[in-house]
Amino acid sequence: MRRFAHSESLKLVITTSLISNIEKVVVGKRAVVELAVVSLLCRGHILLEDVPGTGKTMLARALARSVAADMKRIQCTPDLLPSDITGVAIYNQKSTEFEFRPGPVFTNLLLADEINRATPRAQSALLECMEEFRVSSDGTTHELPKLFMVLATQNPIDMAGTHPLPEAQLDRFFVRLSIGYPTVDEEVSILAAQVKAHPIDGLQPVISESAVLASREQVKEIHVAPDVVKYIVRISDATRRHPELRLGASPRGTLALARGSRGLAYLRGRDFVSPDLVKTMAGPIFEHRLILKPKAAAMGRSAHTILKEVLDQVTPPV
Repeated sequence: MRRFAHSESLKLVITTSLISNIEKVVVGKRAVVELAVVSLLCRGHILLEDVPGTGKTMLARALARSVAADMKRIQCTPDLLPSDITGVAIYNQKSTEFEFRPGPVFTNLLLADEINRATPRAQSALLECMEEFRVSSDGTTHELPKLFMVLATQNPIDMAGTHPLPEAQLDRFFVRLSIGYPTVDEEVSILAAQVKAHPIDGLQPVISESAVLASREQVKEIHVAPDVVKYIVRISDATRRHPELRLGASPRGTLALARGSRGLAYLRGRDFVSPDLVKTMAGPIFEHRLILKPKAAAMGRSAHTILKEVLDQVTPPV
């Protein structure tokens, strides 16, 4: 009974306190905030893609501040080096040995601001960190913290001074989110809230690192029926066989969809995954992984519309 009570109290903190705390800064974007929290619960990385000024960095900072954990920030620029991210070995004259000096990636929550302004060489420094949660330097492997998450922001790739993220790196992002412009009423609320100070300045942590790790273990206990597992795999397989896609969802994407569906079920207070939850998570998890063929892109097709067609064609289990 005590274990059940502890489980329910953790779930209550996640579903109410954490989300409400973030919404003090990010106004009127409940669905986006929920997906960000699901990513935190599923050990996934977030790519926030939108035009400048829509609150991408604020969402990342609000999530980081709401968790009582260490956060570091990288401002991605064209002159950023891989060692500026992961760290560098420095020669110690006293010990006559090289000593590894950890970079900003050795933290709990890493904010990579405007990641697509960094060169592909610098971006590749995050590949091992995001997938294997470790850093290899001079033949030595350094483990990252158990709670490690990358929150990256980027502007659309058609804007000047940006470099498109390679497919291998896109596939390592658990979800891609877009905040979008606020409504008139939401923008009025934002202006009223920032008359004297920005809400981010007074934001306090509402959940500890250990509570996040405990919640992750609870998410793993969410049941996924065999028919729902097959449904997830059939969706992935349909994207790989779609004639207008050059690249469909990877097995990593399939695993992400299963984890994300569990995370959303946990957030919604369910103990099992239903097909409607799978459909909800398919867009944020799959769309940035789907690469269109040139002819389909020239005809104005998009990953969003193709995935919608796939979801309509694949029959969900009863």
